[in-house]
Amino acid sequence: MTGLTPALSAPASPGARTVTDAVRRAAPALLAFACVRLLSLTVLAVWSRAAGSSPRQLLSGRWDAIWYTRVAEHGYGFTLDLGGGRVHSDLAFFPLLPWLERGVAACSPLTAADAGLAVSAVASLFAAWALFLVGERVYGRRAGVVLAALWAALPVSVVQSMAYSESLFTALAAWGVYAVLTGRWVWAGWFALLAGATRPVGAAVVAAVWVAAALALASGGRWRTAWRTDRRMLLGAALAPLGWLGYVAWVGVREGGALGYLRVQGGWGNGFDGGLAFAAFVGGRLTGPGYVSGLVLLAAVALVLWLYVRGVRQGQPLPLLVYAGVVLLLALTAKGYFGSKPRLMLPAFPLVLPLAVALARLRTGWAAAALGALALASAGYGAFWLNGTGPP
Repeated sequence: MTGLTPALSAPASPGARTVTDAVRRAAPALLAFACVRLLSLTVLAVWSRAAGSSPRQLLSGRWDAIWYTRVAEHGYGFTLDLGGGRVHSDLAFFPLLPWLERGVAACSPLTAADAGLAVSAVASLFAAWALFLVGERVYGRRAGVVLAALWAALPVSVVQSMAYSESLFTALAAWGVYAVLTGRWVWAGWFALLAGATRPVGAAVVAAVWVAAALALASGGRWRTAWRTDRRMLLGAALAPLGWLGYVAWVGVREGGALGYLRVQGGWGNGFDGGLAFAAFVGGRLTGPGYVSGLVLLAAVALVLWLYVRGVRQGQPLPLLVYAGVVLLLALTAKGYFGSKPRLMLPAFPLVLPLAVALARLRTGWAAAALGALALASAGYGAFWLNGTGPP
């Protein structure tokens, strides 16, 4: 078992020189991830049958999945006027997932909705692969395997199997951060560009690329000769924001103003207020008859913040901390749809690294038992969640 301390200076594994070797090396992580997800889907199928609902409908035909499918089938332009200034526009949804749904549906017998499920399934495996590589590089191979399995067993991980954009975004973000850690700047820029075309929080990947590049150029005064010696780094940094900026700018032109995307989000009741609305929501729970749920919310937020601080103390590389910090900040300071916050934090995989390190230090049997228990709890909660209120 390799040491569980940061090892950023370690060279890439000689055995990972080809795609086949790389897949073989990641196979334990991918197998563990697939087993956890299969357990979740099995429990969902059994639960849904008992409840008289359709697992396929739950995974591909409700909430945001409907909006993505509609964009894939008809393009942008649909709005739903709810009155009182609440106007739901499909422009709130970034385009990469519906583009992929349309492309897969066009060259296969799948519907756009089923194509969304296929994209999420494939993307989640690529996300697990990237998580393994990040964990392996920073804390060793065993931690990488556990990290992939843990991400599959998070309480709201059923979203990874839905026709939502979380799996696609996490895959692009994780590969982008890994590219930064390994000095592959142009790849990092492309992954950040695609992540920025997938979700608004793509800005977190851009921040990770930019901060890492800025620090690298600042060390030893490299910025003075960057145009001659670090052109690939500069190119990666230039590519990084184009996906996010391109879509926001397009919406601005369509809506007739630079703040067009913010107005679209406002119509959904979203936006950023520094966390005031979320604090008021939690406070309302604490002072009302449902004070227990308020206490649970406080405990959950405290746990998430503790995991982030723990990552800092463990010496996680700065790109990981920047990425996770921005995802966490945007999730906690957004107003509206408070029930969505757990899934909004799902892409913040570096928060799980301290737990992965702790489990990786256990004997194999104990670690497997702990992961199995978490997977069962996650599968049960996911089935209960989707057959109930579910993710808005």
